[in-house]
Amino acid sequence: MHPAVRPLLIIVFVVLVVILFPALLVIALLLLLLWLIMNLATHGPVWIFWQRDAALLRMGKLPWFRRLPGITPTLRRVEQREAEREAERERQAEEKRRRKAEAEERERSERDRALLNPLEKGDRRYKLLLTQGDRATLLGIMQQKPMPDDGSMRVMQNFAFFENRIAGMNGDLKALCNGLAKLMVVDISLTRDQDNPQLIFESMNSTGRELSQADLIRNFVLMGLEPDHQNQIYEDHWHPMEASFPQDGYGAHFDAFMRHYLTLRTGEIPNLRDVYTAFKDYAREPTLAEAGVDALVEDIHAFARHYSRMALGKEPDPDLAVAFRDLRELKVEVAFPFLLELYNDFVAGLLPKPDLLRAVRLIEAYVFRRAICAIPTNSLNKTFATFGRVLRKDHRYLESIEAHFMTMPSYRRFPDDEEFRRGMEYRDLYNFRSRSYWLRRLENYDRKERVAVDEYTIEHIMPQNENLSSAWRNALGPDWKRVQETLLHTVGNLTLTGYNAEYSDRPFPEKRDMHGGFRESPLRLNEGLAAIDIWNEDAIAKRAARLTGIAVKVWDAPQLSSSVIEGYLPQADRTAEYTLADHPTVDEGGSMQPLFNAMRREILALDPCMTEEIVKSYIAFKAETNVVDVVAQARRLRLSLNMKFHDLRDPKGITRDMTSIGHYGNGDVEVAIKELDELPYVIGLIRQSLEQQMVGSEE
Repeated sequence: MHPAVRPLLIIVFVVLVVILFPALLVIALLLLLLWLIMNLATHGPVWIFWQRDAALLRMGKLPWFRRLPGITPTLRRVEQREAEREAERERQAEEKRRRKAEAEERERSERDRALLNPLEKGDRRYKLLLTQGDRATLLGIMQQKPMPDDGSMRVMQNFAFFENRIAGMNGDLKALCNGLAKLMVVDISLTRDQDNPQLIFESMNSTGRELSQADLIRNFVLMGLEPDHQNQIYEDHWHPMEASFPQDGYGAHFDAFMRHYLTLRTGEIPNLRDVYTAFKDYAREPTLAEAGVDALVEDIHAFARHYSRMALGKEPDPDLAVAFRDLRELKVEVAFPFLLELYNDFVAGLLPKPDLLRAVRLIEAYVFRRAICAIPTNSLNKTFATFGRVLRKDHRYLESIEAHFMTMPSYRRFPDDEEFRRGMEYRDLYNFRSRSYWLRRLENYDRKERVAVDEYTIEHIMPQNENLSSAWRNALGPDWKRVQETLLHTVGNLTLTGYNAEYSDRPFPEKRDMHGGFRESPLRLNEGLAAIDIWNEDAIAKRAARLTGIAVKVWDAPQLSSSVIEGYLPQADRTAEYTLADHPTVDEGGSMQPLFNAMRREILALDPCMTEEIVKSYIAFKAETNVVDVVAQARRLRLSLNMKFHDLRDPKGITRDMTSIGHYGNGDVEVAIKELDELPYVIGLIRQSLEQQMVGSEE
């Protein structure tokens, strides 16, 4: 640096300090003044003294400061003022808490006045009380206490709904209050022995949301009873019965149970929407009316316990629990009327546990075999609804069940082992409605250490990919396309694995030998795959034969000797002594033979379930029971349709009402046919009889 520059820089620095320092000082003073003004505006003039006192208290902590003349008395006065200010702040906080508590108490008092009768005690203290199942939850909400563990889902969901809606109103409750002000409580007083409370109840609820069948039945049972009698029945039977059903979907579960119960007790299958009507008719039967409502409710309660154990997974016995779970997975709801009777006899000691377990497995096998064999399920519910009529409730109880399964004809038959094998080998089981069910049953047959099949995925050994690799095409042979299309989803090509993603479309040897491949699989379904070198049509067929052999044991058919079966056959089946020769006008060369043969073909073609039976007086065509009976006459065929006359649609008016008139054949409808050109219309009438017999059928 040049010697002359340094003095020059010093002079410039001094000049800048002289010029800028006043400006900086002024800015600092202005900021300080602004700070003072803002605090004075916020806290008032007393703030100056607070700051002074605070400064003195901080300085008072320094020993040298306390030694200054006159400081000690000043500090005492400052400390006293600070204590007084702290006491004032505490007083103000306490006053704030008191006002808040008073506000909460006013709110609580207003709520109590809305919900409670302060001068009453017990249940009368509450302006609103729900049924026993909902009461504890409602009281918990009203008293702001924790909800019970088994609290009512309906009450909690409803409370949460309104709580959220009110919170969304952001404090503007005017519309809500106006709505509540319009709420009216209607108190209807009835005179006992003069008014019909149930009819009034039904009428009042017919215009709003439709009540469940469960609600209607409960009110039908309880309404009209003395209050004490109502409470006794509700607490002893109805509430425990309600508690045995899940809260979620209670109405649907109860309605289904009541339908099965009425089917068992009456032999008729009511429509789900007509359960209440059917129950009223049943409850009004003279024998039940004479026994009284207590006996009826006790009976319903007992069967509700049976149903909850079988259908809702509450069976305590582990063996029965597994069997009932299999039925539920197979969706065998149609069998519950029969199962209710079996379980009731089991509880009564008429049916030993091993026999009940065997009966349940037979029902399972019956339904599954029929599904595999694609047998029409028409009127399967009626099959089980009437099953109890053939039972012999003695030492032959189980035998009578097995015999009935073995003697059911035609479409109602129990498929034999050969028919079941054929269906099992070639049926599309991948798209079967309960594939996890049949895979689990096959894997766990005769096995104590059960495999959790749900933890695995289904694997196509031969891949689903339409564009198979050259390795797969070579393995399957020149007809690979047909093999894939016909056998892809069959039991021989399906298995379970935890390595589905790793397998992908790999060639069979890789799937077999890779880490986690078939060679290392612990699953019984994969037994034997390690010894196979090539996966082709022959290998699939051999594996299918092995698995269907197991299936025949899993879903085994009843086995009774012919001599035992003979004792269960109806008389007509044992004698079978009538033929068409006993009806000469429709036999070979008879005047009505051509017309009869044509009609016979049309009738049997209506449904695979149709069968023919020749008796002394007529020729019967049957499904579940007689559909039409044909009396062969010289110049006409006289038909009896097995249905009520008022249920028939006959636009031409050619039928005759035979109600209360003696005649050969079953049913109240008679129609005559003489010419072939009349046949299409008559077949339409016969179809109505068949459809009515099948009405309400479900699997």
